[in-house]
Amino acid sequence: MTTITASPPRSDSRWPDRFAPLAAGWLGLWGVLALISVLTGAGYPLGANEPRGGDDNLLHLVPVELATSLFAGVLLSAAVVALAMTRSAGRPPGPLRALLLGYGWAVAVLLALVVPDTRVLTILGYLPILIIGAPFGWPPVDYSDVFTWALFVRFAALVGGLLLAGAVLTWQRRTAAACVGCGRGDTGRGWTTPAAAARWGRWATGIAVVIPLTYAVTRFAWAVGIPLGISREFLTKMQDTGLVWAGLGLGAFATVGAILTLGLVQGWGERFPRWMIGLAGRRVPVKLAVVPATLVAIAVTAASLGLLGQPEFWQEIDVAGGPARLWPLWGVALGAATYAYHMRRRGACRRCGRG
Repeated sequence: MTTITASPPRSDSRWPDRFAPLAAGWLGLWGVLALISVLTGAGYPLGANEPRGGDDNLLHLVPVELATSLFAGVLLSAAVVALAMTRSAGRPPGPLRALLLGYGWAVAVLLALVVPDTRVLTILGYLPILIIGAPFGWPPVDYSDVFTWALFVRFAALVGGLLLAGAVLTWQRRTAAACVGCGRGDTGRGWTTPAAAARWGRWATGIAVVIPLTYAVTRFAWAVGIPLGISREFLTKMQDTGLVWAGLGLGAFATVGAILTLGLVQGWGERFPRWMIGLAGRRVPVKLAVVPATLVAIAVTAASLGLLGQPEFWQEIDVAGGPARLWPLWGVALGAATYAYHMRRRGACRRCGRG
């Protein structure tokens, strides 16, 4: 009689088990720092405390006197929730499970989508320009004014939100008797099958491609002197200050992103094309497409929520600002397209063997 011994999971399949302790440590440390800021009255750079104004962040709706202590309490309590999710106990009582999942997901959304606002997406868009132009002194900006404490807090919130989301998702799967690595259970859902994901993923990808291209068209027009959606006077002012070239860079960034998004439904998004020497014909790693696309989708959605809090967002739509009003749809569509790509290509799970 032959005995078959299951091989231990590969190291990369153990990541789900690491999210909870990492989230607990990150949020706990940050919660202590936030508590110190409550006692000292300094260090909270959000809302009305934002040096450059916080109208593009929904947290400006919360009074600073309440927000500082509330923010510290949310971080510390979320750290406790993440710590509780490190336990590998069986399924908890229904009300307790619902409470922990609801609170965990709510804080994860707050940290990953509400706190970052438009600044994270802006710095990601300008980062190539800042890196390439730094040795040449262009753009003429003071980098200490760009990489500020307020920007660090937003990126710290994004990291904490992603870690907490990973911890909550892992615990949700574990307590539902599903694989913590892939989420598969004994029964599959039809809309997540590769064939179904391929169908609705094409629609989501199409939307996620068209919106940034529409945004890019306006910036390219400004670069060549066409005041598309703006006045000639305003275009002249942007040309004099050099902002038109920054817009050109953002338009190019959006175009490249749209082309890469198209790869989620194209053959070259699954196997490297022939012109890529050394990689031609090889399979594209799923994470190579999923991880950056997910981060962009989160950054776009976070920027969208920040825009929703601005009164100007609800005013008359023009050609110049129209594409920005489609950003909420862009973020959702890109997230859905990325998820469909993952569902279509994920293959068998290294942890449970399903698929």
